[in-house]
Amino acid sequence: MSASRAVAVPQPLAASYARAFGEEGRAWIAALPALAAHVLDRWELRRDGEAGAGEASLVLPVLRKDGTGAVLKLQMPREETTAALIGLRTWNGEGMVRLLDHDPGSGTLLLERLNGARTLTSVEDDDVAMSILARLLGRLVAVPAPPGLRSLGDIATEMLERVPQAVTALADPADRQLLRGWASAVAELAGEPGDRMLHWDLHYDNVLAAEREPWLAIDPEPLAGDPGFDLWPALDSRWDDVVAKADPARVVRRRFDLLTEVLGLDRARAAGWTLGRLLQNSLWDLEDGRTALAPSSVAIARSLPHR
Repeated sequence: MSASRAVAVPQPLAASYARAFGEEGRAWIAALPALAAHVLDRWELRRDGEAGAGEASLVLPVLRKDGTGAVLKLQMPREETTAALIGLRTWNGEGMVRLLDHDPGSGTLLLERLNGARTLTSVEDDDVAMSILARLLGRLVAVPAPPGLRSLGDIATEMLERVPQAVTALADPADRQLLRGWASAVAELAGEPGDRMLHWDLHYDNVLAAEREPWLAIDPEPLAGDPGFDLWPALDSRWDDVVAKADPARVVRRRFDLLTEVLGLDRARAAGWTLGRLLQNSLWDLEDGRTALAPSSVAIARSLPHR
């Protein structure tokens, strides 16, 4: 069975690969239509809708030979794609989109079809949405991390090594003080990094409506660590709406309370590892040339319970 028409690569995906990977990224994008056609033929899949794109992947809705819907996810092989495969295999559909097949050579994944048009963002009541996310996250982090994943301990060590140089890039002394404080919180916890399998990016838009369960998680970027390091994407979800409310600190505290209660986390450790996540995000921002901390990071840090 041949692909009925050539796959058109969305321009934002092509631009993203060019920015992130330079010539290697452009070459991968150029070869992507042929790769997609090859995998469609190999797995006897039929196109079933327009191509979409995540931040680093091409997503094709398809029909399998038996007529069931699925999704083909094509991405350049790298450490993150290997980690995602380990996570999908280990979770095996428990709270997570199910892996149906995998092409080792290209890193292509065939995944269960979920309702991409309905994410958790569509649930207007924030307590209801956050409770759904918290229960899903609790199921995911209940799983011990298997071999082959990056360790939060290694990540923490790398972050702390970069802090002295990063501080010099911040223009505001108050931002410098905050960054040092976040680094101190990480230094206190780095000796006990945890051993659970983390999603690393579970926010409202990475939870989709499904058929076999009401909601399932997608797009994991697994690593081994403390579940407290996994809270920030949830706290930051739908941030523009949070800011629009009269008291964003109250929303953040309510979300933090819900997450730590459902996951059974020590609040002080969870707050410390959340500061570690803010530190990680800030280090990435500074690498990209920014000279100030993100306002959302500062707001979240100030809303967390004192350690």
